[in-house]
Amino acid sequence: MDLRGTISPDRPLLVLALAEEAAHLDPELPVLLTGMGKVNAAAAVAATLAHSTLPSIVINLGTAGALHPGWHGTHEIGSVLQHDLDTEFIHRLTGQTIGAPLALGDGPALATGDQFIADDEVRAALARRAQLVDMEGYAVASTARRFGVPVRLIKQVSDEAGAGAERTWQESVDACARLLAGWVRGNNL
Repeated sequence: MDLRGTISPDRPLLVLALAEEAAHLDPELPVLLTGMGKVNAAAAVAATLAHSTLPSIVINLGTAGALHPGWHGTHEIGSVLQHDLDTEFIHRLTGQTIGAPLALGDGPALATGDQFIADDEVRAALARRAQLVDMEGYAVASTARRFGVPVRLIKQVSDEAGAGAERTWQESVDACARLLAGWVRGNNL
């Protein structure tokens, strides 16, 4: 976990997984780097919000894999689900709903899980439930909501989450970071 800048109630807190994704952001902005995956993201966001002044909003910026052909660009996420938690089975087993999808507004669905998707069969299965996939979005959104802080998820498509995605991500992450920084500037954050 790495926190840059000062959190204040009149500014957003930008949350990203990796320094590579934050490389082109203004260094004066409050930026939290969580590390990859749901556990790292949830722990970093919770620790930061518990021990700081609450920001006006949490904005999770980052890269995402496209689950459908032709998806590219920057997207504000409308709903987010955990693709590696069988919520329906847990409900049948316990009667409790744990990890239900979160509605955030208008926009595509994001599937979050602790797996980098670089397999065409896994991609096809996920494509039935979402348009994009990442490794932190659900954890950031769920944690911010538990603290009563509004949240937005902004994802830049870096690859087509299938065979070769890891190579494509490595080749595109700097360009994605520039586009995410442009989104931040364009929204006067």
